[in-house]
Amino acid sequence: MKRKFLKNLFLLLFLNILIKPFWVFAIDRSVQNQVGSSEYGFYFSLFSFSLLFNIILDLGITNFNNRSLSQNPSLIKDYLSNIVIAKLLLALVYGIISFAIAMSLGYEKRQLSLLLVLVFNQFLSSFLLYLRSNISGLQFYTTDSLLSVLDRAIMIVLCSLVIWGNIFHSTMKIEWFVYIQSISYIVAMVVFSIVLVAKANHLFFYFDWKKTVHIFRQVAPFALLGLLMSIYSRTDTVLLERLLPDGKTQAGIYAQSFRILDAFSNFSLLFASLLLPMFSRLLATKEDFIPLLKTSFSLLFVMCVALSLPCFAFSKEIIRALYHEGSEYSASAFSILILSFIPISCNFIFGTLLTANGNLKFLNYIAAVAVGINILLNIMLIGRYNVLGAAIANIATQTMVALMQIIICFSVWKFKLHKTYIFRYTLFIITSIGTVCAFVLIGNYWVMSFLGSILVICALSLVVGVLSIKQVFKAMRLKAN
Repeated sequence: MKRKFLKNLFLLLFLNILIKPFWVFAIDRSVQNQVGSSEYGFYFSLFSFSLLFNIILDLGITNFNNRSLSQNPSLIKDYLSNIVIAKLLLALVYGIISFAIAMSLGYEKRQLSLLLVLVFNQFLSSFLLYLRSNISGLQFYTTDSLLSVLDRAIMIVLCSLVIWGNIFHSTMKIEWFVYIQSISYIVAMVVFSIVLVAKANHLFFYFDWKKTVHIFRQVAPFALLGLLMSIYSRTDTVLLERLLPDGKTQAGIYAQSFRILDAFSNFSLLFASLLLPMFSRLLATKEDFIPLLKTSFSLLFVMCVALSLPCFAFSKEIIRALYHEGSEYSASAFSILILSFIPISCNFIFGTLLTANGNLKFLNYIAAVAVGINILLNIMLIGRYNVLGAAIANIATQTMVALMQIIICFSVWKFKLHKTYIFRYTLFIITSIGTVCAFVLIGNYWVMSFLGSILVICALSLVVGVLSIKQVFKAMRLKAN
């Protein structure tokens, strides 16, 4: 299983490194630069609002379906048609609730018009994830990896035609940006559906209300967890826009930093998307999952440290290089927010393990506490520190969640940390911080220092033994030259 994980992880990373960074730093950034921070903040706050109740579209069905099919692939015949109908009904409920709350908050006509398309996009995105959960749950990991970037690839092509191809003889408008996302999701959904029908033989569609109700009962803990996570992950942007007089501008400034964190977090999410079905299969068959856990955590932790520390050190240079309206104020928020990448990634590893094991009760308790802490901190800090306050609330919440999940994992499985293990990670962190400080003091061209610090940190992970090339090649049954 470790060999399968590494091979598909490298494929996923390769595809996403080709697509996702270009989307974030070339397309999404260019859109904000063209429309301005205020206009982009207008969109970003609405986008974050559409995510607050996104769980209603899914109710945890995707994770439940992925976990269930990994343990018993034949269940797809009972689940597929009933879940499709259920998701259509949930989309209607999601739309009604979203618009009812939006109108109660006093959203204007233009805001409601754009929110309508964003709500539709959220449904399409959720349906795509559900279709992917069937493919990965049936153990077609390579196919799932190849399809995972399809929607973004289509968006890149269409946005490039508008931004640089100038097909409309005008600069990008925020509404066009949202419409392009809709078109891309629809095309990707058609492709996913064709592939799923081809991969899952003898599918037939029927609706059984009793089975649907049974599925809803089973996914209820997943649904609650998803709702709570979306609230403590996305409330900051909505509160920025609602609480401050210049809320749209502040939300746009926050989006500059959050975009980079979100891009990095998407790479961590790749680990979780592979680990959930694999952990589920190993736990169901009572096989040893510890090697897979150690390998995945080591790889992800090194990636987190190698990216977050240099970004923290060179925050001013990065923000100024990426945005026309970049400022030291924005850079300060980014330097805080980017450190959230480390606890967020830990959540994707240990939270996924707990989900695969069915420990939803513990996860929901943690998420409920996180919601309370996050909202309280945002209300207390945003009024005083604006974007900086939202960034502080984010990292505090994510760190608390990570620590609690790790503690529960150690409690459930009685993990034991050897002194050498602790020593290696401690030494890696200390030497990584020292490396970044050294490159900052050298003071050469910052891009070279930034890239150099990343490379040296990755090398340090091999020197101190956090990562082992021999183990990676052994797991993949390859011979190093």
